[in-house]
Amino acid sequence: MKRAWAAFAIACCLTLAPHQPGAAAAQAVLKAESFQHYVDSFNAGDEEAYPAAIRNTNAWRFLRDNIPLFHCPDKTLEEIYYFRWWTYRKHLRQTPDGYVVTEFLPDVPWAGKDNTINCAAALHFYEGRWLHDPKFLDDYAAFWLRKGGSVRSYSFWIADALWNRHLVTGSAAEVKEFFPDLVANYGEWEKSHRGTNGLFWQIDDRDGMEMSIGGSGCRPTINSYMFADALALANMADLLGKTDAAAEFRAKAAQLKQLVQEKLWNADQQFFETLPNRPGAALAGVRELHGYTPWYVNLPDAGYEAAWLQLMDTNGFYAPFGPTTAERRSPKFRLAYQGHECQWNGPSWPFATSVTLTAMANLLNHYQQNAVGRRDYLDLLQVYAKSQHLRRDDGKVVPWIDEDLNPLTGDWIARTVMKTKGNQIYERGKDYNHSTFCDLIISGLAGLRPRAGDLVEVNPLVPEETWDYFCLDNVAYHGHILTVLYDQSGEHYGKGKGLRVLADGNEIAASPRVARLTGALPATRQ
Repeated sequence: MKRAWAAFAIACCLTLAPHQPGAAAAQAVLKAESFQHYVDSFNAGDEEAYPAAIRNTNAWRFLRDNIPLFHCPDKTLEEIYYFRWWTYRKHLRQTPDGYVVTEFLPDVPWAGKDNTINCAAALHFYEGRWLHDPKFLDDYAAFWLRKGGSVRSYSFWIADALWNRHLVTGSAAEVKEFFPDLVANYGEWEKSHRGTNGLFWQIDDRDGMEMSIGGSGCRPTINSYMFADALALANMADLLGKTDAAAEFRAKAAQLKQLVQEKLWNADQQFFETLPNRPGAALAGVRELHGYTPWYVNLPDAGYEAAWLQLMDTNGFYAPFGPTTAERRSPKFRLAYQGHECQWNGPSWPFATSVTLTAMANLLNHYQQNAVGRRDYLDLLQVYAKSQHLRRDDGKVVPWIDEDLNPLTGDWIARTVMKTKGNQIYERGKDYNHSTFCDLIISGLAGLRPRAGDLVEVNPLVPEETWDYFCLDNVAYHGHILTVLYDQSGEHYGKGKGLRVLADGNEIAASPRVARLTGALPATRQ
């Protein structure tokens, strides 16, 4: 029966009509066919061990019709951008409940209904919000909230994820539909995971961060996520005209902000840390990468930016294939090939890396500080792209995303450990969908900052005088198609010198240099 359903689902998917909101007419600069060679190469080198609803043979058609295009001088960044869209497409699983987004391609025993795991589901929304066709994430939201998804089995900032999707689509339909469900979900978290000190607690494994040095307790992660959900619910309530609910959730967010800064900030270590969940406990006393999570949701006030000095320090988190998940100076830092294959006490995890880079983009956009800069963001993004490779037995290096890495060598630790153990789930971590990358390019490097209203805000994090050109094109945003480009000479794209923002092919903002820009969207939609 399962095989019959899978065959039916695949057959249905192959007949899906492309969803292109004016893309063919409005695509102002880049030609999609210029990037097809990436997908052809990925397909040619792929063992399709777990066929997806959208098979490799249809991957290019799907991507051509659904994703923003990206072009830049750094061909590794460009290749991994298309690689990550190619792998994301594999995780769109058609089920009797509609489409869901999976974390693992093979079925794993700890997953819930339809092989779903909510640990990285918010990241699925952040990445997938840029797809032109809303069907996939429309279904996915309904699955988590109304069709049997185990929405609280791991930490999951679903209200924040849906709000940030709304900031891209401009549609309020999902907000109106699911607001009561999201309020109820927040209430259940308060009942089960809020301590007497006012903070939320979480087991490190249920944060998706097992074997961490700081362990379980009141962690910067869960408290940042709940702050973000409270703020998202306040914003949703404002949108829906529910003033009392807006005030209630804004007060919850303000209280969490205060508690995180008072109770989870280690003034001696200048870092946000875990507070063990026991009376009289002191902070864990170790810097872990998840201490940057408060900036992922713009929680901290000004004055905590010294924490970011650790990110580019080799005694802190910086490594050739990092960043590491725990500071390298800690005596408990480990890169173990024994015991549990998934440890968060040193290895590099793409999940943590993508959260940290999103937090860093927020820092560079919203704070005045000197700890890190745009060159550091590009450096870490390039390290992240470099890490997403595998050297095959024949010596060929291919794009690859898996579970956790050795931050010093680039070896995929869990894969190596499981092969040594003879693990029964073949290539469990191949094309692992547990992180973002494309969103980091779109909202970070190219600088399209999603926001409510009719203004487009762009603030590229490309360091000035680093690249002569870059272009983000075919971006579905608030019912329009956007283009963000920089052309130092004006000859590369033929649209003039400098930074330019176009909506539906028409210029709405420009600057002679890379800078923050805003421009008004046209009144009509595609």
